[in-house]
Amino acid sequence: MRPPILHAPTNGRFRNATTQWLRRIAKVGFALSMMTAIDATSVNAQVASLTSFEPATASRRVTDSRRETPTVLAVRRASPSVVNLHGQKTIRSTAAGLAGATDGGGFRQVNGMGTGVVIDPRGYVITNYHVVEDVDNIRVTLHDGSVTSAELIAARPRNDLALVKVDVKSDLPTVPRGTSSDLMVGESVIAIGNAYGYVHTCTQGIISALHRDVPVNDTQDYEDLIQISAGINPGNSGGPLLNIDGEIIGVNVAVRVGAQQIAFAIPIDQVVEIVTSMIDEHNTERLDIGLRTNGGPRDGDGITIAHVSASSPAAQEGLKPGDRVVRVGSRPVDDRLDFSLALLQMRPGQRVPIAVERDGSTLELAVATTPSKASDANNPSDTAWAVIGIRAKPVSQSTMNRLNSRMRTPYRGGLYITSVRPGSAAAEQGIQVGDVLLGIHGWQTASIGDLAGILEHPDMKKGPRAKFYIVRREQTLYGHFQLASRDENVRH
Repeated sequence: MRPPILHAPTNGRFRNATTQWLRRIAKVGFALSMMTAIDATSVNAQVASLTSFEPATASRRVTDSRRETPTVLAVRRASPSVVNLHGQKTIRSTAAGLAGATDGGGFRQVNGMGTGVVIDPRGYVITNYHVVEDVDNIRVTLHDGSVTSAELIAARPRNDLALVKVDVKSDLPTVPRGTSSDLMVGESVIAIGNAYGYVHTCTQGIISALHRDVPVNDTQDYEDLIQISAGINPGNSGGPLLNIDGEIIGVNVAVRVGAQQIAFAIPIDQVVEIVTSMIDEHNTERLDIGLRTNGGPRDGDGITIAHVSASSPAAQEGLKPGDRVVRVGSRPVDDRLDFSLALLQMRPGQRVPIAVERDGSTLELAVATTPSKASDANNPSDTAWAVIGIRAKPVSQSTMNRLNSRMRTPYRGGLYITSVRPGSAAAEQGIQVGDVLLGIHGWQTASIGDLAGILEHPDMKKGPRAKFYIVRREQTLYGHFQLASRDENVRH
């Protein structure tokens, strides 16, 4: 008898497989439903975000972001010290005007604009001379938007630099000063200026080249400029060129017409040297303390006394050559510019507190100031204006040294012509603003005192035909003044 055939429990196995399949479907369905729910949640969140316009991370600050780059920090650091200059000037606009016609059609009013940088909290600003040249009323817009006026204090047209004093009642922020002695081709730079009237326009580029000489016209050329690729436009003149640390390393001055990304700036060390010389000349015309100083253009170079005049207020107070000046009044002194600025608003007769270091000790002194010989009632500037029709300022020794080096001449000094009176003997001989007067009638004019002595000499008062020598565009020229005789009792 055969054993019974055992049939597999088909129905049982089918039920088990079905159950497992259904379980798998259920798992997949759950996963799909979860994904759908997640997508729906994401969409709903996006819709809610768009509807409410709420930032995804409302608590995050800008300073925590990579958006606050070194460029942003540099602009933020320097911008408060940048001002915008504007005003109207009269120019000759027609051939008739150029020929000297007196009808109004030969002249027109134009709006000038430019930029300046505050170098002293009392409101002293440096800019390009061409920005303020012949401007009747200099107007200044400060960083906070307020508008005030300014006065031209000193200028050096050949170097295209000027110093103006802004009328302010509170201190202004000053620009952080760097140096142009270690500039690198390729390093990042930033320009700030009043481009086309758009105030505080910032552009960025690199230093394209160094030590560029750029001729402009017969009476103007620039030497040793920085070439940059940052965007410079009309109105940027006089504004700061900054390094990536927000320090001024140059003053923007010119662009290459017809070119793109070719602009130029005067190196800041050169600017400081020229502006310091301008201020020294201005101070010399007002007051005298009887000393000369030495120092470099860079912040921290220090300043030492080089010479003390015998019987001067400085000598009487005990100042000596070699003393290092560390403070004038309440102002720390780190370089020649600091010293010159400190004296800028001192008045003749006022005692100037000066602190000096000598042999490791600090001495506190108070030096009296006396009126300059060039500032008395019968000063030589007024006499020169009346007799020959010029106003002039002494040329700094450093400028004369450079001039002599280029011309291979031994001139001891000269007077820089700042103004020529129409119809005067100087105007008839073609003397121009920017000429350097070397001598008259065989005598040198190396200082205002020299000019005073010449004009008051008895031979000159007789009205001679006096030969003069000038330097113009590195050429020595001469001519003859025909002077009118003067009565000894007549004062000019």
